Amino acid sequence: MRMRTEYNIYCDESCHLENDQSKAMVLGAVWCLKDVKYEVFERIREIKVKYGFKPDFEIKWNKVSKARNDFYLELINYFFDDDDLHFRGLVVPDKTLLNHRFFNQDHNTFYYKMYLDLLKVILAPHNGYNIYIDIKDTKGQEKVLELQNVLRNNHYDYQNQIIRKIQQVHSHEIELLQITDLLCGALSYLHRGLKGNEAKLHLIDRIRYRSGYSLLKSTLYREEKMNVFIWKAKESNNGRLY
Repeated sequence: MRMRTEYNIYCDESCHLENDQSKAMVLGAVWCLKDVKYEVFERIREIKVKYGFKPDFEIKWNKVSKARNDFYLELINYFFDDDDLHFRGLVVPDKTLLNHRFFNQDHNTFYYKMYLDLLKVILAPHNGYNIYIDIKDTKGQEKVLELQNVLRNNHYDYQNQIIRKIQQVHSHEIELLQITDLLCGALSYLHRGLKGNEAKLHLIDRIRYRSGYSLLKSTLYREEKMNVFIWKAKESNNGRLY
């Protein structure tokens, strides 16, 4: 029997709540082979120390500033230079157009559908995956269990061979979850049309340059480094969207 290759997937989300006053919703995932994670964590900690931060400094999109510009640019360059690291981001451009009632669902159901769309390109039936999600709120464990059921059922994974586990973690403890936050934040900032932070715009330009993509359109389905999917809705009979 073929041995399954095991991967870790680190997931984060931006502006995913139904009524959070933000138009665009972004889900993202960075993934790598399980066996290389400690090497990656160590390299990211070395970059932190190089720029005068403690090894446990938490990388976050909302901390990007002119004073930290070079640090965050080096992190982006490291992501693109390391062949072991991959990212997929899913963007819902305008949540205000969603019509959940017409399609007989609530926002939570839509959220799980979007997570399925995010991860289905990453998951392969002959591999195993450990999925880590940043703790967001008190209902997090309930969401994790529901997402685990959705993914396993969709992939006929009745013996838990593909989806090994889905676990909530604290982002400040997991460097690759922090990189996911950074890339999700860039997509969210761009698709919300924000312009106020020059350092963030500089970082988005670097991601565009290194990836070769505008980030405003979907990449090819099998793009493995910087995979972006711009979700397009179906239209209901009243002009609002699925």
